[in-house]
Amino acid sequence: MSRPRSTLALRISALAAAVAVITAVLAGLFAVRLVERSSASSARETLGRLADAAQQAADAGDDPQISQNRARRTLQVLKIQSAAISESGTVRTGSPLARSVLTPADVATVLGGSSVSAQRPSGGHQVLIEGRWTNAGGIALVQRQVDATAPADPTIRRIEEALVMAVLIAVVLGLLVAIRISRPLRRTAAAAHALAAGHRDVLVWPQGPTEVAEVGRALNTLAAALTHSERRQREFLLSVSHDLRTPLTAITGYAESLADGVVPPEQAPRVGAILLTESHRLNRLVADLLDLARLGAQDFRIEPVEVDAVALCRDAAGVWAGRCAAAGIPFSLQAPDAALPLRTDPTRVRQITDGLLENALRVTPSGASIVLAVRREVAADGRAAVVFEVRDGGPGLTDADLPVAFERSVLHERYRGLRQVGTGLGLAIVAGLTQRLGGTAEAGHAPEGGARFTVRLPAEDGYFLAPSMT
Repeated sequence: MSRPRSTLALRISALAAAVAVITAVLAGLFAVRLVERSSASSARETLGRLADAAQQAADAGDDPQISQNRARRTLQVLKIQSAAISESGTVRTGSPLARSVLTPADVATVLGGSSVSAQRPSGGHQVLIEGRWTNAGGIALVQRQVDATAPADPTIRRIEEALVMAVLIAVVLGLLVAIRISRPLRRTAAAAHALAAGHRDVLVWPQGPTEVAEVGRALNTLAAALTHSERRQREFLLSVSHDLRTPLTAITGYAESLADGVVPPEQAPRVGAILLTESHRLNRLVADLLDLARLGAQDFRIEPVEVDAVALCRDAAGVWAGRCAAAGIPFSLQAPDAALPLRTDPTRVRQITDGLLENALRVTPSGASIVLAVRREVAADGRAAVVFEVRDGGPGLTDADLPVAFERSVLHERYRGLRQVGTGLGLAIVAGLTQRLGGTAEAGHAPEGGARFTVRLPAEDGYFLAPSMT
């Protein structure tokens, strides 16, 4: 798989630059438009005030020659052109631009004593026009809008320079932010690759924004979980290897004795019985391993049908009552008289009850009792469940044993050599089957003095879990 060509830092920088450019363009267009409008409005007001000043000077009776010279100098500086209108309506003097843009309507308006304030195109430019009537005749002032708004050009250039500077600053800041975000992500990615390579001493220091730091913490949690899981797997493999080696050693030793003729003929039946017992023990361990492996497989089959939970328990009691009696252990079934309908896989339920009863029979001493109970319960949320329970009068479990009772090989390792133990997988299989049937399993203390194992299966439209949820 090829690595992406663009990095996160580059993408964030590009995004920041794009946002800054778009913002600058929009803001610049808006600002320039406002400046141009403001400048044009100011130019019209200025031209109007000049026209008013000229009108007032003429009406005040100032020397016309002096007034005209002063006005001409002022207008030349401002690039304003003028025209004089006689009482007969003739444009006597003035620039070609002024004469070209003044219309008969403008002249008539001025002769009528009203002011003219207009804007119209001429020669590809917008021209501002102001006309007034004075005691000495009419006067018209005209000015190209580009000349009127020229003082605003430096302001527009400054705005453009400021926007360019803002874009550059945004790009630099975007790059710095991108580096700050991408650096801890690169460290986290390197730690993930190290985990994939088999290193389990990986630790990432959470840095950066909250979301990025959360990725680092999640990776640390994953590393810890992998370490714990692999340690449990090693312990499990060591335990299974030990349990496999014990019957294999016995079978190998006695088989060699038989092959070498060391065993007398009269001892052959006893040796055969030992070989058969160890073979059964080995077969049971292999079967448990296979069951445990199948629980996580996609093709693990669940075949739910409508069954009577009471009938299931009575069938199981018919088998286990005899086995318990042979061991001197009283067995009892606690079940209601009425049927308890349940939609589930009866084969898997029987596998669960047999596993719990076999575990109870293994640890219960002669004279102590074993109880198989079934009943219906309704939880506080209104959901009904059928409860299967196995209680015994054996040594029981400690409070510390209860949370880990269904974890594979935990109790097996704790009590090996102290009491009768099986393969260490039976309770784990019970928990896995219960979960696949949509139920829950829990361990507790029994009133008979030993352990209590309770399995609850949903009584209403039972649901079944996918392999990934086991």
